Amino acid sequence: MKKNPSDKILMLLKMRGEVTSQLIAEELGITKEGVRKRLLNFASEGLVKAEVKSEGVGRPSTYYALTEKGFSKFPDTHAEVSVQLIKSVKKLLGENALDLLINDRENELYTKYAQVMDLATTFEEKLDILVQKRTEEGYMAEWKKENDSYFLIENHCPICAAATECQGFCRSELNNFKQLIGSDFDIKRVEYIIEGGKRCMYKIDQIMQSATS
Repeated sequence: MKKNPSDKILMLLKMRGEVTSQLIAEELGITKEGVRKRLLNFASEGLVKAEVKSEGVGRPSTYYALTEKGFSKFPDTHAEVSVQLIKSVKKLLGENALDLLINDRENELYTKYAQVMDLATTFEEKLDILVQKRTEEGYMAEWKKENDSYFLIENHCPICAAATECQGFCRSELNNFKQLIGSDFDIKRVEYIIEGGKRCMYKIDQIMQSATS
């Protein structure tokens, strides 16, 4: 089913953080006037907020971003049930049992990703596959390269409520990423939804091997 223009605009705001009406029009192939009308509707519903920014010479630009209510349009997957289950496991079986469950999930996901990523012949192909798999699971993932660094970006966390209750899920996912990209690269989380970030972002740098005589 095709998404209507309003849904596409909300998705773009979620993915990009903050954008101008001009950028929305260009990326979605919608008239600028059409974009403005929808943004005004979103603002009246409390889904979008606007901020005017001066960018040197010329007129200031208006940037639009989702409000907290707007972010609620992208809910966690079965959030309430997940949190209740985590609390029940902690209470009835203890932290060790929860750790075992997280480790089992980590191993299953690693196997699932590794089976397809092992077919890649380059590092960027690996990232393409990882982004595809994560997006299929609801993470709205993408990657980009800036100078010599790569960035893996997840614009949404479908297990955010569960991860907030138990951050072992986040540690588990980072462990998987480290194993999947290999020992030639260093990866670290540089932005974190749980700590107030708009997304989770990981910086990936190739480890320079010291010359041997």
